[in-house]
This record gives sequence, C-alpha cells and structure tokens, in this order.
Amino acid sequence: MTSISPARAGRREWIGLAVIALPCLVYAMDLTVLNLALPAISAQLTPTSAQQLWIIDVYGFLVAGFLITMGTVGDRIGRRKLLLIGAAAFAVASTIAAFSTSAGMLIAMRALLGIAGATLAPSTMSLIRNMFHDPRQRQFAIGVWIASFSVGSAIGPLVGGVLLQFYWWGSVFLVAVPVMVLLLIVGPSLLPEYRDPNAGRIDPLSVAQSLFAVLAMVYALKQIAEHGMQWYAMALLAAGILAGVAFIRRQRHLAYPLLDLNLFRVPAFSAAIAAYALSCLAMFGVYIFITQYLQLVLGLSPLMAGVATVPWALGFVVGSLGAPRLARHVKPITILVAGLLAASVGFLLLAVSATTIGLSGLVASTIIMSLGMAPVFTIGNEMIITAAPPERAGSASAISETSSEFSGALGIAVFGSIGTMIYRSRLGPALPADLDPSAREAALGTLGGAVSAAHAAHTAGSDAVLAAARAAFLDAYQFTAFVGAALVMLAAVVTWRILRPGTRPIAQP
Repeated sequence: MTSISPARAGRREWIGLAVIALPCLVYAMDLTVLNLALPAISAQLTPTSAQQLWIIDVYGFLVAGFLITMGTVGDRIGRRKLLLIGAAAFAVASTIAAFSTSAGMLIAMRALLGIAGATLAPSTMSLIRNMFHDPRQRQFAIGVWIASFSVGSAIGPLVGGVLLQFYWWGSVFLVAVPVMVLLLIVGPSLLPEYRDPNAGRIDPLSVAQSLFAVLAMVYALKQIAEHGMQWYAMALLAAGILAGVAFIRRQRHLAYPLLDLNLFRVPAFSAAIAAYALSCLAMFGVYIFITQYLQLVLGLSPLMAGVATVPWALGFVVGSLGAPRLARHVKPITILVAGLLAASVGFLLLAVSATTIGLSGLVASTIIMSLGMAPVFTIGNEMIITAAPPERAGSASAISETSSEFSGALGIAVFGSIGTMIYRSRLGPALPADLDPSAREAALGTLGGAVSAAHAAHTAGSDAVLAAARAAFLDAYQFTAFVGAALVMLAAVVTWRILRPGTRPIAQP
C-alpha cells in the first residue's frame, strides 16, 4: 500500500502568500505608526486627554475583541470573502481617518480599522492552511506570515517618521490603502475560497459575551498598568472574567460554538497555545521597560531607540524563515523547548547587562530572545492550525491571535504594576527630604516624570534625584527581566509535559 504525498504548492500559491503577507504587515504597522503622529494630531484636532488615549488604544482593543468572532465568521461565510470585506473596510476607514476633521471622527475610524483588522490575521493564517498542504511548505509559509508581522512592527515608527518629515499626519493612514486595493484586485483570482459546509448560524449572545469579556479584561488590565489597582478597573476586570466564564459554559452546549473547546483536548494545540501565550506575556511585559531604558537611562533619541530595536525584529524574521528548515531535521517538541530555553537565556542576559554592558548587551539579548521565540511562534502556529479540522482553521487561528493579544495586555499590566511598585519603593527613601512636593510626586510616578522634574529644577540636588530615579528603575527593569526568564522557562516545562514522549503531538479533535 502506497501513501499519497500531499500536493505541493505552485507559483499561484506563493504569489498569493505574498499578497496576504502585505496586509499583515500593514496591520502590524497600524499598531505602532500612529505614536509619532500624535503631536501633529493634537495640534490640529485638539483632542482631550481621554480622546487622545482612545485614538491610540481603540484600534488594538477592537482587534482583540473581534478576533474570535471573525475567525468563526470566516469559517462560516468563507475565509477569502471575509478577508476581502475586511480589506475594503480597512481601505475606506484609512482614507477617511487621514482626512478626519475632529477627534471623534478619528476615534470612530480607528474603531472601524480595529474591526476590519480583526479579519486579517485569522483569515490569512487559515487560508495558508488551505493553500499549502505539504507540511514543509506550510511551515515556511507560516514563517513568512510571522515575519510580515515582525517587519510591520519594526518599520512602523520608521515609516511614520519619514512620512511626517515630508507630509501631514494623515499620510500615515494612507500607506494601507494601496496594499488593500491590491489585495482586492488580485485576491479573488489568487486566493482559494474555503468555508465550513456544515456550519450553523452564529450565536449572537456568544458574540456579545466574548466581545464584552475580552474588551473588559484588556481595558481593565491597561488601566491597572497605568493607574494602579483602582476599584473601577478591578470591578471591570471581575465583570470581564465572569462574562468569560459564562461564554465558555455556553459554548459547551452549542452545536456550532463560537469557540470550539474540543480543540484544547489536542495535545499539540494546547502545548502551542501555552507556549505562545506565556512567551507573549513575558515579551510584551519586558518590552515596555526596554523602550524607557533606551531613552531615559541611555539617553537615546526616539529615532535611535527605534533603530536599536530593529535587530530584535530582524531576529524574528530570520528565525521565522529558518524554522521550517530546522523542522526538517528536528522534532517539533525539541524546537519548541529549545527555542523557549534559548529565549530565557536572552531574558537573563537582558537583566544582567542592564547595569554592566549597556546598549550592546541589550541588542545582543533581544536578538537571542527573538531567535529563540521565532521558531516557537512559527512551528507553534503550524501545529495550531493543523491540529484543528480544516473547517475550523479560522476559529483555531483566531484563538491563537486572541491568546497573543490578551497575553500582551496582561503582560503590560502585570509587569508594569510590579515594576511601578519596585520603582516607588526604591526611589522613595532615596529622594531628598527637602524636595518640592510636586517634584516628588512626579518623580515617584514614572522615570519620565523624574527626568522632567530634574531638568526643570536645575538645582544642585537635581542630579541626585535623577541618579536615584534611574537606579530605582534599573532595579525594576532587572526584576521584570528575571520574571520574564522564569515565565519562558515555565513555558518550556509546560510544553515538554504536554508533548513528552507518549502523547500524540498531532491529533484531530
């Protein structure tokens, strides 16, 4: 009896991959490109402080909130159809956002961009599942998919800086338009359509529960990270958790659930999700300290700080594209565990080099982290979508992306809160007793506040305040890096326990 090899992808599929990688790059850029444009937006649209926060955050919030829903919608109506609808909405919202005449108008368009953006990740990864049937080719295609997000995140600030140097702030939104138009033109002929032929209707209550649960928890965690354990943030977090529990309980009794809980019975799926979530928790949590360290401790300009993080993104590109070649000779469990252990070494080097090596140590440590995590993300996502039945690939990829978004928000909140507590406890006793109360409050708030207060004071004690604040920040920075290393090591242990010899690495639910 001879086995039939899976059909290999041809030129059409590889061109199609390039087409769907471009909107993923734009999606990632939109998460970062806006930050540099905020001063110009503030000058022209004069948003309130609350409106300015919503201009920044509403995109990411709605992406996270709609991922699970969009993954299931794609399985039901067709992944290509949903992707093209999302691309059209993204192009229209980007154009209107570029010419917004008020802060409210810009917030509304950013919200629409978030909903449209939620169609991109699950649709594109599930399309890869149907375009590339050969395991080696599929792994490389997912590596390209992961790399497109890394490149988008890296070049977002750089592209924004160049555009703002020569054009008005709205130009940062127009970058997405030609990419989405290209997708709309060539997508119907290059991308295959696939849907679940047995899909039932989508349960509106499940959509509402999942949306409220994700939005409430992500928003609450962000508020806790910025303002501490405020009662309203804790209440909102509790409400989100309760909604999440109600959502999960409801899925157990639906014939066509929004979230297929049976997927978590597959060892490969559970292990990959655990590794992905814990890695994102550690990475996003530490990243907020890295950017402050580069600018407020090492004294780099925003542009040079952005350049210093480019090797990190390039490490993800190299690791993502090299992982499939590695998978030809090494078992998936070995790649995942070894990658996580290598990333933990990067976190440890990050902690140790903060007070000794400086910039070169940070760059080296982030390269090690990215080279270790990239194969985990690439091979892990390939395991996620192949562990699910083909008709639920959209739902599976949405779970993967939701775990990433939620873990990132949780990492920022938890690490930020821990870092703030350490910073305040170390700095408080070190501040001069005769320091102006307003300067003391600013210094205890953030390192940025301490730097501003010290520069504004121009007194003999300013240097001492600045030195004490930087020393306190370094203590917090090092501690969170050590916690990140511990979390990634935990991910390696969990992955090994789930996929250790004797379990089935790939199984259908």
